Amino acid sequence: MKSVRLRRGTGVGLLVAMSLLVAACGSSSTNSTGSTASTSTATTAALPTTWELPGGNLANSRDVGGPINATNVSTLGVAWTVPIQASGSFGTYATTPVVANGILYTQDLASNVYAINLETGKLLWTKKYNSPDTGPNGVTVANGTVFGATASSAFALQAATGEQLWMKKLTRNGNEGIDMAPGYNKGTVYVSTVPGNPTHFYAGAGQAILWALNAETGATKWKFEQVPKNLWSSQNTSINSGGGLWDPPSFDSQGNLYIGIANPAPFPGTPKFPWGSSRPGPDLYTDSIVKLNGETGKLIWYYQLTPHDIQDHDLENSPILSTDNGTPIVIDGGKAGILVAVNAETGKLLWKRPVGTHDGHDNDGLIAEKGEYSKLHMPYEIEPGELGGIESQLASDGTTVYAAVNNLATKYKSQDFESSEFVGGFASGTGDLVAVNEATGNIGWDDKLSSSPYGAVTIANNVLFTTTFNGTLYAFETSTGKELWKTTLSAGTNAPVAVVGDTVITAGSFPQAASQKALIIAYRLGATGKLPTSAAAPTATTTTSSAPAAPAAASTLKIEADPTGLLKYTESQITAKAGKVTIDFTNNSPLEHDVVLINSANKILGQTPIFDHGTKSFQVTLAAGTYTYYCSVPGHREAGMQGTLTVKSTEG
Repeated sequence: MKSVRLRRGTGVGLLVAMSLLVAACGSSSTNSTGSTASTSTATTAALPTTWELPGGNLANSRDVGGPINATNVSTLGVAWTVPIQASGSFGTYATTPVVANGILYTQDLASNVYAINLETGKLLWTKKYNSPDTGPNGVTVANGTVFGATASSAFALQAATGEQLWMKKLTRNGNEGIDMAPGYNKGTVYVSTVPGNPTHFYAGAGQAILWALNAETGATKWKFEQVPKNLWSSQNTSINSGGGLWDPPSFDSQGNLYIGIANPAPFPGTPKFPWGSSRPGPDLYTDSIVKLNGETGKLIWYYQLTPHDIQDHDLENSPILSTDNGTPIVIDGGKAGILVAVNAETGKLLWKRPVGTHDGHDNDGLIAEKGEYSKLHMPYEIEPGELGGIESQLASDGTTVYAAVNNLATKYKSQDFESSEFVGGFASGTGDLVAVNEATGNIGWDDKLSSSPYGAVTIANNVLFTTTFNGTLYAFETSTGKELWKTTLSAGTNAPVAVVGDTVITAGSFPQAASQKALIIAYRLGATGKLPTSAAAPTATTTTSSAPAAPAAASTLKIEADPTGLLKYTESQITAKAGKVTIDFTNNSPLEHDVVLINSANKILGQTPIFDHGTKSFQVTLAAGTYTYYCSVPGHREAGMQGTLTVKSTEG
């Protein structure tokens, strides 16, 4: 699974019930211009009460003021809900919405854009793109314009009407994609590609590109290659790739931008090139914090956390800009489960702090880079795994940085990525919510969570919000980690939280049964609404048979994707007799899937193409034994979309 991830946006002015209080701290390097101010320094200045930018402000601190605090957070109730109709590969919604002029703007995982009245929940307009996106994604709003992206192109819409103003294709081949909310600063829109879309994750798409676009026209100002040209041996370009952004850049007062860059691939390697040997060296600038000149795109410095990554340990989150005793610092963390702080002027490391569960493999990339392969063994189990560590955005109140950490191990049976599985199953992940001192890197408190926290962290005064995969919205006290309040969402979730005035916005984004509804949900102080009641789900769509089903016919087996969008087949165990067997796969779900059949040695015996509606077939000749079938769309097998085919001898 590529990752369950998230996004946000920019804006100009917001009509809320209370006045906008913005104070810029002169000693901070992250003060913004316009109506949104940095909150990255520990002062007594009033916090902004808007959520106009993807990470709350240009520093990406995700920290706001307003009336919500530890004494009244328990009075939050449902104010309104808006259904999410479209789906993507990882649920329906993985976005932090943005609000400008009393209008909430957001995007689902089919790249469709919504404008919603913040006060009433009335849907004002929708712009349909129907372009499935791995996520996270989202939109940014500035000067009356909504900026966003599909899986292949950046676009600009008129904020008042949703009319498209311009669209620019950024992907250069069939493998590349986009899955981020754009960044915006001083008339420039920043959008990065990723070197693999949901169906061709590690197919040698090459280096990701960060594009700087003119906000009025979409014309290219400059581009930054996140993996330098000719970094790897030319004979391996068909399999190597690297880089990509999940979240928008952060911006300092000089207009410089700071980005967190994703992993290299393939990982752990390939059968021919084990342990990343197709891409020797540290693989710059993957898994790095990079500082660029905002006007030219020129590299100022970089800090690489994980050289020669063989574990999919992206440093994917937006860097947070803060200060320590007046010195500008940059804080970031990603799937390696390690928080770091570096000097904003030099990139020099100040401190490093592992958080969550680690099983001793943090330095395996350095071992592989040295070619010491005898120290690495298959099967290979690691934690943090592919979806472990700090999956989603950090938050900072200027003295403490907060991180939601996912504890979920991955096991590789071979060098082939497709052999990976989540230890205990995808839904078995747990979490830590940690508070770390920004000056020292010391942990202040560590709360244990019973489900994976994919919902980032957001601060409102002295309250810290996050969401977990089992569909829970939590509120904790920032100073102690004490749980203040929680509520159950309409479905499981990988959606983060935005706070605007007296309103908290999140989503039930990951329906796992026909009875669940995907909803954008607004909680408001004193509101008394209820979530819509769902009808009971048919048993057949919510349970999995524990006994093998009989073959559909003597030589034909029928496999079907769950039609509700749940990442599973309706048949988890099937049987057949030895000989020629036809596999008929029907996919009438809202997501793209396929069926791949392998033997016990992980050899692919047959497969359908990846498609989203209809039926595809293949024929194989099978001897008696046990076989595995699964969906090869990244993340789907790990989430549970696989089954067992038992072939009996003709004499049985």
